[in-house]
Amino acid sequence: MTDPVKTGRLTDQASVLMARDVSAAVAYWVEKVGFEVVGTWGEPPDFAIVRRDGQFVMIGAAPAGHEIVPYWKIRTNLWNAYFWVDDAAAVFEELKGRGATIDYDLCTQPYGVREFGIQDLDGHDIGFGQVLKPAAAA
Repeated sequence: MTDPVKTGRLTDQASVLMARDVSAAVAYWVEKVGFEVVGTWGEPPDFAIVRRDGQFVMIGAAPAGHEIVPYWKIRTNLWNAYFWVDDAAAVFEELKGRGATIDYDLCTQPYGVREFGIQDLDGHDIGFGQVLKPAAAA
């Protein structure tokens, strides 16, 4: 008889984004997207972690002269980060009011998600989506 394999449990997740200027990126995430700073490292900062509602984004400095290529430039309609939300309309209005760069307006997608997107200072697409309840069977 073999011993059962011990497994661990995933407890959190963080998107990791490259930035030309970590300090400016952190300011954007705090002021425009409503995150709080968990920490910054380096002087000037070359790495940071921000958090909102238990969700994290890690921001790392791109090497000098390095071109940051957001995923949507490689494959159409692909995000660099995506957050599931409980009220897409409320989050959309909040971020719009904060002055976040809206990439695409609030819409209902054919895959059953109410969704919108923003872009950060380095052009990364960030999606926010609320899963809609399926229509009740008649």
